[in-house]
Amino acid sequence: MLRALDGLDLSVPEGTVAALLGPNGAGKTTTVKVLTTLIRPDSGSATIDGGDVLADPQAIRRRSGASGQYAAVDENLTGFENLLMVGLLYHLGRREATRRARELIELFDLVEAQNRPVKGFSGGMRRRIDLAGALVINPPVLFLDEPTTGLDPRSRLALWDVIESLVDGGTTVLLTMQYLEEADRLADSISIIDAGRVIAEGTADQLKASVGGQRVAVTVVDDAQVAPAREILQRYGTGPVATDGDRTVVAPVADGAEALARIMADAADAGIALHDAGMRRPTLDDVFLQLTGHAADGDDEETAA
Repeated sequence: MLRALDGLDLSVPEGTVAALLGPNGAGKTTTVKVLTTLIRPDSGSATIDGGDVLADPQAIRRRSGASGQYAAVDENLTGFENLLMVGLLYHLGRREATRRARELIELFDLVEAQNRPVKGFSGGMRRRIDLAGALVINPPVLFLDEPTTGLDPRSRLALWDVIESLVDGGTTVLLTMQYLEEADRLADSISIIDAGRVIAEGTADQLKASVGGQRVAVTVVDDAQVAPAREILQRYGTGPVATDGDRTVVAPVADGAEALARIMADAADAGIALHDAGMRRPTLDDVFLQLTGHAADGDDEETAA
């Protein structure tokens, strides 16, 4: 039997944004499912806003909102009707449910589409309706499992603004993420998990400082030159060599200036044409790679245990 969570320990202060980062199968989605009462763990405990997740799941559902990786909407209803239905299911009353639905329609820039059936929505619009549904009761705690999946860059930025405004208003948010720059911008604290355990946590700056050193990054002109470029960086690197993007290779080094000069000289001798080469500070991608042994990736299909 797969043990999806294995001694995971997590604490999120009220009114903050916490991000869960980890490779595929690390336990991110399983953690969210446990905390939102969708699955029951074999052992352990969890409390949210003073409520016991295992002993009183109904209370937890009344004080939290959640949005999964895939939009959970009724395709035959309009965007407005979907939000109204959520409000009525939470017993808000028709007047309050209507008011809240219209408020969220405006917040998520769906006014022009609100009376159209959701089956005609784009993927990004479906995602926004689903996220709006998680906010109908204005919950004090919000769980978002890869909330920007399927959103275009403009919609992603708009969602970031929504999340920041919610936190300014006192909402506590737990996010799982596939885009590390989101954690850099949004998260007050970051927990990196692997094999169901938290292996590192702190602010983005603290995590970057923990891996130390400088990085040399080179971008080659041709795809065929990526492999020989990796071999050159491995000669002078002090840790794992990563591919960042299609043709950019990155390695941690002890002396950035000297390593860069030698790498560029070896590349020239090998006839490798470079678009760009330079030094940079560690990023969250570097932290992720060093701690987990592989780069960050997207889909997180997990089996609960």
